Amino acid sequence: MQQNTQYAKKALRPAVAVVSAAAAALVITACGPGDDQPATTAAPSSAATAPTAPSTTPAAPVKGATPSAAPVTVAASSTPSGAAAPTCTPGDLKVDAHQAKQRPNGTGIGAAIVAFTNGSAHPCTLEGFPTVAGAANGSPDHNAPLAVTRTGSAAPVKLAPGGKAWVKLTFVQVQGEADGYCVSGATPVAYPTLVLGLPGGAGAHQVALDDGLFAECDNKVTTTALLATSPS
Repeated sequence: MQQNTQYAKKALRPAVAVVSAAAAALVITACGPGDDQPATTAAPSSAATAPTAPSTTPAAPVKGATPSAAPVTVAASSTPSGAAAPTCTPGDLKVDAHQAKQRPNGTGIGAAIVAFTNGSAHPCTLEGFPTVAGAANGSPDHNAPLAVTRTGSAAPVKLAPGGKAWVKLTFVQVQGEADGYCVSGATPVAYPTLVLGLPGGAGAHQVALDDGLFAECDNKVTTTALLATSPS
């Protein structure tokens, strides 16, 4: 038994020597000339050698610099073209009137088209239905208001400089010859001028026909709203 133990010790010595020699060779190979530490302590970490991933966080803008993504339209502060213009003032408007082509049968004026022209240098807006009165001589306090019946619906009408808005006035028609008569039995009335009052502070405007008088019966008138296109 002792002989076997001694034999085993003798057999292990070469193997230990081989392992020791291999380890020494590994240490010698890993150490560079003049290095005090093993190469394993000087090897760069995986974090140092791995390529850096591109950052997805956008860089903070430089203070005072104009962002490259800001278009000219963002910087502009002008009013959009579709924005509502202020209501026309009385001084913005010029008024004229002519007899309508489509009117009730009779010998009076029947119907008239009144045009409001923007005479200013800026756009303005009109909207709604006018009031109508026969103009008195001398004082607006003596104007004769007509009973107004509205037809259609109102919408804003934007007038560029030189642009127009229209209303159509349709009267109870005078019948017959000479001074005529009213079907109702009332006496016909003829006004050299009418006064149209516009809503929203756009003022009261006196207007005459381009030819003739506003002859009507029963002191009644039917009016459209202010329109963007001229009626007939």
